[in-house]
Amino acid sequence: MSSNTPSSAPGESGKTAASTEAAASTGPKRRTGLARVPFWAQILLGLVLGVLLGWAARSGDIAWLSTALDRVGGTFVQLLKLAVGPLVFFAITVSITNLRNVSGAARLAGRTLLWFMATSLVAVGIGLTIGLLTNPGEGTGLSPKDGARPEQAGSWLDFLTGIVPTDVVTPFTELNVLQIVFMAAVAGIAALRIGEKAAPLLSFAESALTLLQKALWWVIRLAPLGTLGLIGRAIDQYGWDLIGQYATFTADVYIGSLLVMFGVYPLLLSLAARVSPLQFFRGAWPAIQLGFVSRSSVGTMPVTQKAIERLGVPREYASFAAPFGATTKMDGCAAVYPALAAIFVAEIFGISLGVADYVLIAFVSVIGSAATAGLTGATVMTTLTLSTLGLPLEGVGLLLAIDPVLDMIRTATNVAGQAAVPVVVAARERILDLDAFRGARSFDIDSLDDTGALDDTGGAGTAPAGGTGDRRSGEPAPATV
Repeated sequence: MSSNTPSSAPGESGKTAASTEAAASTGPKRRTGLARVPFWAQILLGLVLGVLLGWAARSGDIAWLSTALDRVGGTFVQLLKLAVGPLVFFAITVSITNLRNVSGAARLAGRTLLWFMATSLVAVGIGLTIGLLTNPGEGTGLSPKDGARPEQAGSWLDFLTGIVPTDVVTPFTELNVLQIVFMAAVAGIAALRIGEKAAPLLSFAESALTLLQKALWWVIRLAPLGTLGLIGRAIDQYGWDLIGQYATFTADVYIGSLLVMFGVYPLLLSLAARVSPLQFFRGAWPAIQLGFVSRSSVGTMPVTQKAIERLGVPREYASFAAPFGATTKMDGCAAVYPALAAIFVAEIFGISLGVADYVLIAFVSVIGSAATAGLTGATVMTTLTLSTLGLPLEGVGLLLAIDPVLDMIRTATNVAGQAAVPVVVAARERILDLDAFRGARSFDIDSLDDTGALDDTGGAGTAPAGGTGDRRSGEPAPATV
C-alpha cells in the first residue's frame, strides 16, 4: 500500500520515537503556576509578606494572625529538626565509607579540618576587632536586670564528656548532634575495617540517606512559607523598637559576617585556590540563599553538597566535606557572633575584658564550634563562651530576643564557608575539575528533583576521585576571571 509520506529505514522510526521520548524525559520540566516563579523570588516574597503580616498583627493586636505566623514558622523549623538526627547519622556514616574511594583520604580530611580552623580564627579576629571599635553594648538602654539565665548552658565539661552518649536512642530524641556525629563516625570507621561484611549495612545506610534527602527536599520547598512565618513572628513579638536597642550589635553581626563571606572567602579562593570568587558565588549562591532563610546548616546540607559538586569538587570528597562542614564549620555562629556577644554582654554588665580574655574567645571559637551542631540558633556556643570568660550567663537572655534576625546572616556565612573550604582543598590537592568550576552556574532549587539531582543537564563536578581534573601540568591552574 502506497503512502504520500516518505518511508523510513528499518528501525529508524523506533529510534526516532525513543530519542524523542528520552529528550522529553530528560529535558527541563515545564513549570506551571507558582512554580514558574524562581525560588529566590518566592523567598523574597515570603520575606516581604512576613514583615507586612507581622507588622499588621502587632499594630492591630490580631491574635489569630500572631498564632498563625507562630505555627507556620514553628512547623517549618520543626520539620527541619525532624530530619536532622537520622540525616546527620547516615550522611556522616556514608561519607566516611565513601572516602575509601578517594586517594589520600586521611590527608584530605586533615587539611579540611585545618582550613576550617584557620578561617574560623580569622573570622573571630574580625568579630573582636569590630566589637572593640564600635562598643555594641553602650547606649542601648539595656541593663543586667533585662537578662535571664538560659535553661540550658554549655560548658567545657559538658562539651568534652557529652561527646560519648549513654545510649543510642537519647541523642536522637534530644537532638544532640555532637553525639550523633560521634556514633556515625564510629559506625563508618568500623564499616571500613570490616570490609565486605558491612556491605548490607552500607547499602541500607545509602538507601536511608536517599529517602531522608527526598523528604528533606519537600521541606526545603516550603522555605518561602517558613520565611513568612519566622520573620512575621519576630516582627509581631518584638516590634521595631527592639531593633533600635540592638542597632549597633545587629549592624556589627551583619557587617562582620559579610566581611567574612565577601572578604575572607574571596581572598582564600583567589590566593589559596587561584579560582574566581565570582564564579564560586555563582555556583554556591542557592545554598547560601537557603541557609539565610532556613537558619539551619544541616537543613541546607543537601543543597550545599550539590553546589560543591557542581563547582568541580569530586563527589566522593564532597559527600564527606558537606556533612562534616554542616556540623563543625560555623564562622558566623561560632566565631563572629560569640566574639561580639562576649563584648556586648561584658559592656552591659560593666565587666572589663583583657587580652587574655580575647585569646580565650578565639580559642573557644576555633575548638568549640562543633557545639553549635548546625541547628538554628547559637545559644550553646554563646553560653560556652560566656562561661569560659566568667561572664554572667544571664547575658544570653539579652541576646535571645534579637537572635532570629541575626541567625539568618550567621547561617548564610556558615554555609558559604562550608562550600568554600572544600573548593580550596580540592584545588590545592589538584582534584578540582576546573572545567566544571568554570561552567558552574546558579541553579534554581525548583530545578532539582526530590533527591537533589538536576532535572537539566547542567554540569556537575564529578572528576574522578584522586584524579587531576583539569590540572595535568603539575602547576597550579590560573584563576578564572
